Amino acid sequence: MGDSTSKKDRRRAYPAIPAPLTVPIVDNHTHISPDPAPDAGSDRPVQRLNLAGDWKPPILLENLREAMARSGVRAAITSGCEYPDLQWTADLARDYPELWAALAIHPNEAAMHAGVREVAPDGLEPRAEAHHSIPLDDAIAEVARLGREDGVVAIGETGLDYFRTGELGKEAQKRSFREHIALAKELGKPLQIHDRDAHADVVEILKRDGAPQRTVFHCFSGDADLATVCRQNGWYASFAGPVTYPANDDLRDAFDALPNDLILLETDAPYLTPAPYRGQPNATWAVVYTAGYLARHRGLSLEEFCAVVDRTTREVYGI
Repeated sequence: MGDSTSKKDRRRAYPAIPAPLTVPIVDNHTHISPDPAPDAGSDRPVQRLNLAGDWKPPILLENLREAMARSGVRAAITSGCEYPDLQWTADLARDYPELWAALAIHPNEAAMHAGVREVAPDGLEPRAEAHHSIPLDDAIAEVARLGREDGVVAIGETGLDYFRTGELGKEAQKRSFREHIALAKELGKPLQIHDRDAHADVVEILKRDGAPQRTVFHCFSGDADLATVCRQNGWYASFAGPVTYPANDDLRDAFDALPNDLILLETDAPYLTPAPYRGQPNATWAVVYTAGYLARHRGLSLEEFCAVVDRTTREVYGI
């Protein structure tokens, strides 16, 4: 029979739960979805995690929370950045003390709410869904309403994403980004930025409008030059799994250009799983692997590095 766990099965499995951190940290940015329902017409329960071995999606909330506790991840900030997810994400943060919320309209979603249906540079035509009929101003107003709740610790992810966006989409994204910046300042909450292929315009808008006092580049994707701009302006950079990939020297150069007190850690789960689990679905406890990698890179013990990161996290989010 051979190995009972095939290579295909391992690729579908989440990373192993690591040994618990002695200094707990926060996953600065992740995406938690509602518990999936059982298959229609079946009483078979959704597959639950087997915490003693390999397991595969979907993951239930109770299992996620248990795995966080076992690995030393004291909290996770989950981003609701599509209109249908806003209320659910705010409710999640209200009901579970170790789950916090960041709310916004994602830049790609902003273009859709603005009625932009242009074919992207890569030739793909955007797919409109029912919630995109809600005007962009109304969608952002819902972010503003829910963003006042205590469990919502940040406005985000907002920003610019030029990867699949034409000129009309860029203008809608810029308008949305500026409104989210103003909202974060009005509420006195940090701003989590999504920046994909748009570094210059993101920086220009932040400087022109005035960045919130606590501005975080989520899943930092820039080079040492952008890191230098962040350092000069006191903006935070949140590093995810890609910094552990061998080819990403530019990301490590950016990390080297930043002081400890401007660094945060995240998973952006279920995406961007860190080495050695790249290619498998990501989960919030895998932030521990990124922490270990960066601690070694900086020549610090894991305890020292986590203590610095957690102190910075408390300064940004107040928790």
